[in-house]
Amino acid sequence: MRDSQHLVQSDNLLATLHKALDAGTFRQVREMFNTLPPAEIAHLIESSPPRSRNVLWALIEPNCEGDVLQYLNDEVRSAFIKQMDTDALVAVTEGLDADDIVDILQSLPDQVTDKVLQTMGGQDRQRIQKILAYPEDSAGGLMNTDTITVRPDVTLDVVLRYLRLRGQIPDTTDKLLVVDRKDKFIGHLALTDLLTQDPSLTVSEVMDCDAPIVPADLPATDVANLFQRQDLISAAVVDAEGRLLGRITIDDVVDVIRDEADHSLLSLAGLDDTEDTFGNIIGSAKRRAIWLGINLLTALLASSVIGAFDATIQQIVALAVLMPIVASMGGIAGSQTLTLVIRGMALGHVSEGNSRWLLGKELAVGTLNGLLWAVVVASVAALWFQDVHLGAIIAVAMLVNLMIAALAGVSLPLLMQRFNIDPALAGSVVLTTITDVVGFATFLGLATLLLI
Repeated sequence: MRDSQHLVQSDNLLATLHKALDAGTFRQVREMFNTLPPAEIAHLIESSPPRSRNVLWALIEPNCEGDVLQYLNDEVRSAFIKQMDTDALVAVTEGLDADDIVDILQSLPDQVTDKVLQTMGGQDRQRIQKILAYPEDSAGGLMNTDTITVRPDVTLDVVLRYLRLRGQIPDTTDKLLVVDRKDKFIGHLALTDLLTQDPSLTVSEVMDCDAPIVPADLPATDVANLFQRQDLISAAVVDAEGRLLGRITIDDVVDVIRDEADHSLLSLAGLDDTEDTFGNIIGSAKRRAIWLGINLLTALLASSVIGAFDATIQQIVALAVLMPIVASMGGIAGSQTLTLVIRGMALGHVSEGNSRWLLGKELAVGTLNGLLWAVVVASVAALWFQDVHLGAIIAVAMLVNLMIAALAGVSLPLLMQRFNIDPALAGSVVLTTITDVVGFATFLGLATLLLI
C-alpha cells in the first residue's frame, strides 16, 4: 500500500514538474526540486526527456550535485559528467563516500581521472586508488574503505570511549572490524554486543571469529549471493594475504542486484543494460539495429529450411497453416527452461554437478507437455482438415520440438558460460533458431515422407 502511494505521489510530482517547466516558472521548479531527497531528484531526471534533463540539472544546488550523481544510471550520469571540467568534478566528489566517488570516476577517461585524483589530499587519493585497482564488478570495486577497526586485546569500555571521542561512525555500520597489528582481519564486533555486554570484557572474548570474509577479487554477483544466503548487512573485504581492505554494505549489494535484474531483463530483448528509456534516438537505433540484424540472419536460416520443402507446401496448403504452431510452442517451452536455468545460474544454484539432473528433469517436463499438447493439436488438426495422418504428423513434430527445446534450454546457458558468452544476451536468439529449424524440419520432413 505504501509503495503504491509513493508511486502515485512520484507520478503526480513528475507531472507537476513538467507543467512548471512548460510554463517557464523555473523559480517554482527550483524551490520544489531542491527540497527533495537526492534519490528522488535522480529519479525525476531519469524520467524526463533530454531537453528537460539539462534544465533540471542546471536548477540543482551545486552542493547537491554529487549526491544526485551517485543515484543516476550510468548513461545519464556520463552525459552530465562530460559537461564538467576538472574543478567541477572535484567539487561534486567532496563529501561523498569513497565507493560513490569511484562510481563517478569510472565514467571518466583515464587522463581526466588522474587529474581529479591529483587534486585530492594524499589520504583520500590512496583510498580511491585502492578501490580503482580492482575491477568494477568485483568485491574490491564495490567496497568502501571507510571502516572502524579495533584490536582484540582492548576492553569494550575502551572501544566505547574511542567511539565517543570519534563522534560519528560510517553509515550502515552494524559491526566493528577486528584486526591484528598487521591489519589482518580476525573477526567482527557487533554493535549490539558492544552495547549490551560487560564493558570490562575484552574484544576477543565477545567478537565473532566466524565472520564471513569476502575476497577482493570475488565477482559482484557472488557477493550479492553471499549477502542473500547469510542475511548480511555488511562484510569485510580482504586481500590474498587476509589483510583488511574495506567493507561492503547492503546498499552496495542492492545496487548489484538491481543492475543484474536490469541486465537480465534487457539482455533477453537484445538491449544494453545501460539503455536509457529517454536516450538519444540515433544511439538507441544503432544499438537495436545490431540485434535486429542478428535476428534477421537467424530468421533467414529458419526460412531456408521452409524453402527446402516448398514443393511439399504447394501440394498440401494445410502445412503452411499449421507450421507456426509447432515453432511457437517449441519457442515458448524453450524460453521457459532457458529463463529458469539462467536465473539458477545467477543465484549460484546451477553447476556442472547438478546440471545432469536438471537436464533429465527438464526433458521429462518437455516430454509430458509435448504429449499433452501433441494430443490436443493433433485432434484440432485432424478435425479441421479432416486428415488423421496430418494430425499424427504434427503431434510427433510437436513432441520432438518440445523435447529439443528443453534440451537446448538447459545446455545452451551452460555451454555459453563455459565460452564466456553471456547466456542472457545470446541464449534467446540461438534457442529460437534451434526450435524454429527443428520444428519446421521435423514437421515438413515427416509430411514429405508420409503424405507426398
